[in-house]
Amino acid sequence: MRQAIFYHAGCPVCVAAEQQFAEALDPARYAVEVVHLGQDARRVAEAEGFGVQSVPALVIDGQAFHINFGAPLSALK
Repeated sequence: MRQAIFYHAGCPVCVAAEQQFAEALDPARYAVEVVHLGQDARRVAEAEGFGVQSVPALVIDGQAFHINFGAPLSALK
């Protein structure tokens, strides 16, 4: 099973992206973890390590995909 992490900050853009992208992944193929960086700022460094620059972003197998621009990671530190 492949790993996918959906990082977001709870903004309307992020919530809409979560509903469209994270929930669209086949649960038989992807283990999806949703991380609200506004509530768990300790994971901001982890997201940066994957190359995430803004949220919402989806990381699949260690590669970041920026979906839309909701907030820069610097605003979540």
